[in-house]
Amino acid sequence: MRLSRYFLPVLKENPSEAQIVSHRLMLRAGMIKQSAAGIYSWLPLGFKVLRKIENIVHEEQIRAGHIPMLMPTIQSADLWRESGRYDAYGEEMLRITDRHDRDMLFTPTAEELITDIFRSHVSSYKDLPLTMYQIQWKFRDEIRPRFGVMRGREFYMKDGYNFDLTKEDALHAYNRHLVSYLRTYERMGLQAIPMRADSGPIGGDDTHEFLVLADTGESEVFYDSAVTDLTFGDREIDYDSHDQCRSILEEFTSKYARTDETHDAALFDAIPEERRRVARGIEVGQIFYFGTKYSDAMGATVQGPDGKSVPVHMGSHGIGVSRLLGAIIEASHDDKGIIWPEGVTPFHCGIVNLKQGDAEADAACDQLYKALSAVGLEPLYDDRKERAGGKFATMDLIGLPWRITVGPRGLKNGVVELTSRRSGESVELSPQEAVKKVAEIYAPHRGGGAGGDQHPEPMAGHAFHTWL
Repeated sequence: MRLSRYFLPVLKENPSEAQIVSHRLMLRAGMIKQSAAGIYSWLPLGFKVLRKIENIVHEEQIRAGHIPMLMPTIQSADLWRESGRYDAYGEEMLRITDRHDRDMLFTPTAEELITDIFRSHVSSYKDLPLTMYQIQWKFRDEIRPRFGVMRGREFYMKDGYNFDLTKEDALHAYNRHLVSYLRTYERMGLQAIPMRADSGPIGGDDTHEFLVLADTGESEVFYDSAVTDLTFGDREIDYDSHDQCRSILEEFTSKYARTDETHDAALFDAIPEERRRVARGIEVGQIFYFGTKYSDAMGATVQGPDGKSVPVHMGSHGIGVSRLLGAIIEASHDDKGIIWPEGVTPFHCGIVNLKQGDAEADAACDQLYKALSAVGLEPLYDDRKERAGGKFATMDLIGLPWRITVGPRGLKNGVVELTSRRSGESVELSPQEAVKKVAEIYAPHRGGGAGGDQHPEPMAGHAFHTWL
């Protein structure tokens, strides 16, 4: 994309209504615009990052054997009355009436709807296990929406639901989700710690929240610092293996880590003092096992191996896709702007032309743009006739991890400058070497999951022979 043709309404000043870093930087970087309290339009740059996050979630869900689908945003109140949650859910549910005076609601979650789908089509244990998920817009009528996309009323969420014959099988689904979530967050450059949590209106006894540590987090958290040393890495997982998934759950949850709702002071005090930590965290996902709560209430049964009808065991599993975008910014920024991890950056590399209108500089930037595109990368070329300082400020604000700077002086020596946004360090390379280096950096982040695109290897010297 050429910046002169892109819609990027950046702001120079901090918006007065933004109270936390992510909200402020998303507004300044032209990623969102408020439509109503807690409701936002996603502008092109924000939408690109949202899609990057969504794609990673899809890839890891499919890798774990879960099946994507899509349910409506508007549900009938009858299903919620059947489960007993219509009156119990609270004022966060937006209740509406259609023109025929039928009670409807804007989906805050979809346990009832997916249970109705299941009971209509599945009747035998032979069709189990089954896990389906969607990524869909939800609405919860927060009394005080704030912090931008971190606590909005409308939000984009992955919600998945498992159906199993036994508690053992359902707990395997729980463990499988925990493993897939660890992979998902690490691919986004985040350390999300699974913490014992409260189930809230979803219900159930077994539940973990995934929290990213940040000063602006809404939850107080208590944990053993040893949990922050754990990484999932690139280990291969057999998601059908009960033992392997259970061992990973035990590895990542055996150390003390709890939200304030489930904090146990006695257990916390048993941790060596030098490892006790009290901080704040941003919730970016939660997994639940709730047994037969909904299947009992709504008649979701299957015929077991002995021919008897039994209610299925269920769980639900959510990831806040739009909230993740804010959490990543909270965890990765500086006083100049956002610093995107490579896995979710909207553009892989920025190109800055220091002397727009100079024939040699213009030609060099065009060739860089073509060469990066040819190896499957998306560059953002700042081809505006602006001062160099303004171009650098824009690149720093929007947070692209890597920048290639092109100027007449460097071109005389056959080099361009490759700069890391995170460290600020720069190195002079030939244009071919710069393209090769950027392609190598992104190689681990491309085609990372099931269904991921595969890109060709970088071709040394491609498209540069005309001017070197």
